[in-house]
Amino acid sequence: MTLLTAVFAAVSTTVLWYFKDGENQIKLGTLSLMYWGAALMWMVDAVFEYAELGVEYFIPMPADMLNDFFLGISVTALGLVIWLALLLFKDPKGVIRHALHKAGNC
Repeated sequence: MTLLTAVFAAVSTTVLWYFKDGENQIKLGTLSLMYWGAALMWMVDAVFEYAELGVEYFIPMPADMLNDFFLGISVTALGLVIWLALLLFKDPKGVIRHALHKAGNC
């Protein structure tokens, strides 16, 4: 489930980046690369786990699936938090800079 969650996040952000972020103002490409990196990490983990468990890898327990899903959601949320921090730090549209300048003039 971690791999599936990461791949879903990667594909959806890649599609959004491709169609919506033409000038890369909100750095969706960076978020997409973070999710593709996570998907690659989970793919390597799946390969090694399959090598260890064999066919049993494809018959997970429901509790294990739920734990993996929560881990995948946590990784996706952490990626969003890092992306938001990067976005606020870079401030590509100048929104924060403008708000601070406006507050300083009051």
